[in-house]
Order: sequence, then structure tokens, then C-alpha cells
Amino acid sequence: MEHISMSIEDGIAVITLDRPDKLNAFTTTMENELIEAFDSTDANDAVRAVILTGAGRAFCAGADLSSGAETFSEWSAESNGTDADGDDLRRDGGGRVVLRMFDSLKPIIAAINGPAVGVGITMTLAADFRLAADDARMGFVFNRRGLVPESCSSWLLPKLVPLQRALDWIYSGRIFTATEASSAGLVYRLHSREDLLGEATALAHSLTRDSAPVSVALSRQMIWRMLGVEHPMVAHRVESIGINARGAQADVREGVAAFLEKREAVFPDRCSDAMPDLFSSHLPRPRW
Repeated sequence: MEHISMSIEDGIAVITLDRPDKLNAFTTTMENELIEAFDSTDANDAVRAVILTGAGRAFCAGADLSSGAETFSEWSAESNGTDADGDDLRRDGGGRVVLRMFDSLKPIIAAINGPAVGVGITMTLAADFRLAADDARMGFVFNRRGLVPESCSSWLLPKLVPLQRALDWIYSGRIFTATEASSAGLVYRLHSREDLLGEATALAHSLTRDSAPVSVALSRQMIWRMLGVEHPMVAHRVESIGINARGAQADVREGVAAFLEKREAVFPDRCSDAMPDLFSSHLPRPRW
């Protein structure tokens, strides 16, 4: 990998945006490598959760603008596939990453260690939790560059913060503090820069240590995919399929036995071969 790095320790994968000399500016290479990294963490049963962070003093300074004023003219002249309607166009790279994160089987924690603007903040919206350094600054700066929101942020952001705050940040494109982000609910917790990665790791362990991996994966997909459905009946149907499917698997027998025997459960099912299909007849899979 050229523009990111990844390490795995004690069940936690840390994906690091790794262009510190460029403030981890987002590139097509980074886009493709992030998708590959999340493919890898999903396929690895030893990984229980993923932390996404940045190398050096920034999380991500947004898109790499080294091509100058023609950056997006050159970008939009290239096709990288078709959209859902079959139109041939250059799909938004940040959106492809976010759609892959949306479909992750493992919880994702964004550890925002420094400035996060443009795609640097929108890519974190598909994380389950955002922790931030208390001196970090953020901005949805697209309108100030003549652009529009991307990385599925027009769908995600109003689900995470009050609508008027989302509109303030998007329309104005202003830079705001981590404290403001926390007050609005965009950031889950603030920590010192020095403590951030350790706190993210501790959170990752607390989320996954005592829970069945397959159940965590299914629960993540259920919560995220229900954000856009039109009626609770869809949730009822998916949950009913889930209860029936999981009830027949070994994890449930172990979980109940461990509870009754007052011991820690040792769940045998794995995401690689024991994931029931709850969604195919009710909700489309994201396409990244």
C-alpha cells in the first residue's frame, strides 16, 4: 500500500491514512487502498473492530489539490464505472469508500487526530463512532470551493446532527472546532491528541469483547440499513428473520449456557462462514 498503512493487534485493525507530508490528502490511490483494506478486515475473522486514523498532525486535509485549478476538471473527465442508473461517469471516490464502510461487518471508529476537512470529514460519517482530538478542526468546505457535498454526506450528515446545524456547516463551508462538533453530536467523545488512539482502542475492545462476532456484524448492518426504510415493518421482518436464523446457530446455545452457568461465553460462529442472509429480499446491497 502506498497511501495508507494497516496493522492488526489483539483483534483491532488500525487503518492509517499515511501521507503525513501532504496532511494525508485524499487520492485515487488512497480511495482504492481503503476499499481494499475494508475488504481485508471483513475477510479476517481475527479482526473484531477497525480504527481509522491519520499519520502525523492531520487526519485528512481533503482532496489532493496538487493539480491546481484544473483538479476536478481532470477528475471528472475520467470514467471509473457506471452509476446505479447505468450512466457512465466518474463516480465520487469518497462515496465509494463510504459505501464500502457502510457495508462493513466490523464496527468502525474514526480517531480524528487533527484537521479533517472536505472528504477528510465526510468519510468519517460512515464510522460507528467518531472520537476526536480536542484541538482538531473540521469543515464541510465544498461550497467554498464551488463544489457540492460528497461521500454520501447529504444522506448521512442530517441523520447524525440536527438539520439546521448540518445546513449551517454545509452552506457556509466554515471551519469549526471539535468542541462544536461534539456539542452537535457529530463527535462521540473528545480526548487529548496523545490519548486518542489508546481511547479508540479501549472503546473498540469494550464494544466487541463480550459479544458474538456474527451478532455484532448483523446488528451493525441492521442499524445502518434501517436508517432509510419507510416503515418499521421492514425492521420487523428483518429482525424476525434474524432471530429465527441466529436462534438455530451455535452462538445462541453458547450464549444462553454461559449466562446460566455464570461464565464468559466462547462464541464459535465466525463471520466468514456463519452469516445468515437477512437482507437480500428486503434491502439492496450498497454498490461501491
